[in-house]
Amino acid sequence: MKIYQKNLDEMKEIVSEYTQATVDMHIEKSVQDIIQKVIKDGDKALREYSQKFDGVDVSDFLVPETDLENAWQTLPENLKNSLLLAKKNITSFHELEKSNGFVDASTPGIIRGQKVIPLKRVGLYIPGGTAAYPSTILMNAIPAKIAGVEEIVMVTPPQKEGINQAVLAAAKLAGIDAVYQVGGAQAIAALAFGTETIKPVDKIVGPGNIFVATAKKQVFGQVAIDMVAGPSEIGILADDSACANELAADLLSQAEHDKRARAMLVTNSLQLAKNVANEIEIQLEKLPRKKIAQAAIEDRSFIAVMENITDMFSLMNTIAPEHLEIQFNDPMEYLGLIKNAGSVFLGRYASEPLGDYVAGPNHVLPTGGTARFSSPLGVYDFVKRTQFIQFSKAALKADVAAITTLARTEGLEAHARAIEARF
Repeated sequence: MKIYQKNLDEMKEIVSEYTQATVDMHIEKSVQDIIQKVIKDGDKALREYSQKFDGVDVSDFLVPETDLENAWQTLPENLKNSLLLAKKNITSFHELEKSNGFVDASTPGIIRGQKVIPLKRVGLYIPGGTAAYPSTILMNAIPAKIAGVEEIVMVTPPQKEGINQAVLAAAKLAGIDAVYQVGGAQAIAALAFGTETIKPVDKIVGPGNIFVATAKKQVFGQVAIDMVAGPSEIGILADDSACANELAADLLSQAEHDKRARAMLVTNSLQLAKNVANEIEIQLEKLPRKKIAQAAIEDRSFIAVMENITDMFSLMNTIAPEHLEIQFNDPMEYLGLIKNAGSVFLGRYASEPLGDYVAGPNHVLPTGGTARFSSPLGVYDFVKRTQFIQFSKAALKADVAAITTLARTEGLEAHARAIEARF
């Protein structure tokens, strides 16, 4: 793993090379063609793409409700209990995010306010293939349920041996209203524009590969999306009190996701940096997903040794990582220094996978530096806000001059006359 000893400005330049976004025009065009074909041919296009990309002939996209029920009933007890714990903690955390709007009647004759209205129909994308992500179903669906979304549907790629039972069981537990076996960019197009079988939704959430992410980006505007997520990433801030083997394990926990994942350690201890780099090499040898993790470590990851703690935090705020661990003896004292991060893990016993599964805060997080301006998935992502205003005649009369002056300054005479017509 690369170790850099540079000053802050030099490291920020290096970091920009790691975070620079790229656009693959071939993928953009391929996804655009898929979307257009789904718009034109509907279910027929979905069947053709399922055969082409998944090797599965799909006669009925809708997964029977009995399949979800059977999957839950036959799930191993240890997995069932794990999902129940995750649901409990995710629910208790996200219940705290609910907002009821407000009404302001503090000025005589004037009522102003805001209504919080849940979205009507939301689509959840869950990847398939060799991977199974039941935890992601809970993380996406539970905040939507708490927000009051009327209908939540899920799409996931069809499998020759059938959809993973843990995925179906989690969909049952989360209260998903319908599961459709369709994946890829074509599933995103179906959710956005609708087909004979799948009705369009108001918002699409959930992770996926580069084709899914590109499709979400292209349909944005037709529907809302949660974010255009990139490969997973972890940043760790640590001093010499941290344990090298634990830091290495945490870095690899994200590196094993994807060859393009990023694992970054920023420290003020050269010895710790060397120890962590050595531990990573040792632990890689015993990792089942060694090839994936090794590619991420060699191509997309680094350790930065900074002169002081102030520079450490400044660099990490520039990185704006998806996951951020603060591995100091007194991590809470430094929380105020964090300006850009998706989710922060404080101290030795808040290892990143804790947040992936059972802690409760959401694991759908901004990636690729977008934590500079975006937030974790939450209840607020599944509602919209509508304002309202009521004025008495006397209250409006008091503001006539200000309104008409501004309207005529902007050359909008009809605006001014609409107000004056009341008097």
